[in-house]
Amino acid sequence: MGQYLTIDLFRPKPAFFLVMAGQIYCHQEKGKLFMRQAQLNDRVSIKYTGRLENGTTFQEIPESDPLILTIGSHDAPPTLEQALIGMSIGEQKIVRLEPDEGYGIRRKDLLQTLSKESFGNNANLQTGTILSLSFEKDGQSHKIPATIVETSQDTIVVDYNHPLAGHSLFYDITLIAIESAEPLSL
Repeated sequence: MGQYLTIDLFRPKPAFFLVMAGQIYCHQEKGKLFMRQAQLNDRVSIKYTGRLENGTTFQEIPESDPLILTIGSHDAPPTLEQALIGMSIGEQKIVRLEPDEGYGIRRKDLLQTLSKESFGNNANLQTGTILSLSFEKDGQSHKIPATIVETSQDTIVVDYNHPLAGHSLFYDITLIAIESAEPLSL
């Protein structure tokens, strides 16, 4: 599956096409180079680094193990999918997602005050500690992570919000590959 250059001599003016693995990546006509751009329904591979506003990295997807998604199939937040449309292979872009498209807004109703004595004397109940708390729903026991956000003499306050809730997220994305939804004709 190498790359090769084709020449279409049957056009009014000859055109050159770079084809790899059956996909057209760029073509040249009338002295201009045209790069293949991602479109709705294309399957694309991207690498990215996710950062918070303060620059802290929270996720990194390398080129060796890219995220593969189909544009328009809601595999990713709409703002990210929209940003991919029109991008060419190798192009890089920074996309900002507001909290409602990321991990949601911080909800105060997901804070709960608990008695320290319910955890026993040996529990390490310090601010920042993540606990795995049990709850029952529909007769089944479930575990959910909760972060201790406040401690006092007799109680702790735990937060069930996702740690990234309430944050704007910045994705530094690079388009690695495009697979056309429909074959392109030369």
